[in-house]
Amino acid sequence: MSNTSHEHSTESFFGEVISTYTRAQAIEDGVLVDAGSMPTEAGFKLPVALTSAVWADCVAWTDSDSQKNPFQDQSGRLYDVLFMAAFAIRTSADSGDRLLYELYRVPRDGYSTEAKPVTLKLIIGPGDHGESVMTIMLPNED
Repeated sequence: MSNTSHEHSTESFFGEVISTYTRAQAIEDGVLVDAGSMPTEAGFKLPVALTSAVWADCVAWTDSDSQKNPFQDQSGRLYDVLFMAAFAIRTSADSGDRLLYELYRVPRDGYSTEAKPVTLKLIIGPGDHGESVMTIMLPNED
């Protein structure tokens, strides 16, 4: 019997890593938006980030938006996204690493006065150092 190891490194299989893009870099670049401390208020124990597309569609709100649409504020809209994600987790029978859920939000189109549904996707995955993190995105985003 030989003492030769049959283990192979990923580098020997795939080759040298050309480049990496970390979660921290994505947050710094604005591709992801860190939800800050509010996820804790909504019951999350893991860090949560939203894609910039989810932020723009479901969270972002300015004084100008409130002049054209019903009054809302950005922190309330963020809480709604997080609360509905937490509710979807608690009521889901699935124990996978991703979950689709629906949220009603007033679109930032300048004329809508009623909330309309949007489907969001919550994924639990590894952070930059292998820790568990959550990301909320649109269904067509990865």
